[in-house]
Amino acid sequence: MKWTPNPNRYDQMIYNRCGASGLLLPAISLGLWHNFGNDTDHATKVNICTTAFDLGITHFDLANNYGPPPGSAEIAFGQILREEFAGLRDELIISSKAGYLMWPGPYGEWGSRKYITASCEQSLKRMGLDYVDIFYSHRYDPNTPLEETMLALDQLVRSGKALYVGISSYNSQRTKEAHSILKSLGTPFVIHQPSYSMLNRWVETDGLLDTLDDSGLGSIVFSPLAQGMLTDKYIKGNIPEDSRASQGKSLQTKFLSDENLQHIKALNEIALSRGQTLAQLAIAWVLRKGRVTSALIGASKPQQVIDCVGALKNIDFTEKELAEIDEHAKDGDINLWSQSSESN
Repeated sequence: MKWTPNPNRYDQMIYNRCGASGLLLPAISLGLWHNFGNDTDHATKVNICTTAFDLGITHFDLANNYGPPPGSAEIAFGQILREEFAGLRDELIISSKAGYLMWPGPYGEWGSRKYITASCEQSLKRMGLDYVDIFYSHRYDPNTPLEETMLALDQLVRSGKALYVGISSYNSQRTKEAHSILKSLGTPFVIHQPSYSMLNRWVETDGLLDTLDDSGLGSIVFSPLAQGMLTDKYIKGNIPEDSRASQGKSLQTKFLSDENLQHIKALNEIALSRGQTLAQLAIAWVLRKGRVTSALIGASKPQQVIDCVGALKNIDFTEKELAEIDEHAKDGDINLWSQSSESN
């Protein structure tokens, strides 16, 4: 049976202003980093995307290398745009990125103008789009002048291939430098995409959140569930066959130590006391106090999207709850990686 959009799709979503811009983003966005490659059947991808849209998720986040193989996530989403989402383009925010290895040779990754420009062109063709709403520099390139990378982003806007630009995983100092360059060019630089979760707080210690506030930039945080650690998936100590840890996608099994699992179980008890799942607690935590514009989630099945959106029913915390969370989730208590593309 053909899917038809939920007419009440905007009633249960919160939409936050992206920094000082006019752009509104849903408090929860859907990322296509995993589960949208050729190793997942297309019907599952369709069900995940249509479920997200029916819940008010209007922002779909991609990158050139998402798959596997690289490029396949954009191809799959392009098909969904032509079929299920036909006629809905103006209700969607679609983003893509360039920075990681995409094709062989010296021009297939990092931040040169040649690579950024070619990558955006390829992404648009794969998705069948004239423009993306946001195009990101996916990581800082220490060997290319920052001015060159930012000028490439600026040119994408001036040529009509992107409406806004962003950066991902840049530390605070590089973000200040990028903002200064793009402000002088008049480029609509509106957003930063860093990793952030209860278990990974580099954006706080680095001062990035303060920099974003001072610069009038929005934020969309990836891995708010710490690659699945902040779900009930691993609480019993076993590793499910369909999990990221078992498939070696992004979560290393060494992080699932007995000590770390004890902390995660304690966080789960806090979630239960709030009437939430652990995933809902984790999403609510990154959205607390309104400093984060949107939490970027991934999903392997529609029910996970439904569960995550349920977090929005309670995103307020008492000081006691926050203190209890800190007892079990400070950096160092759980040995999880921090991910900025360049250390300070």
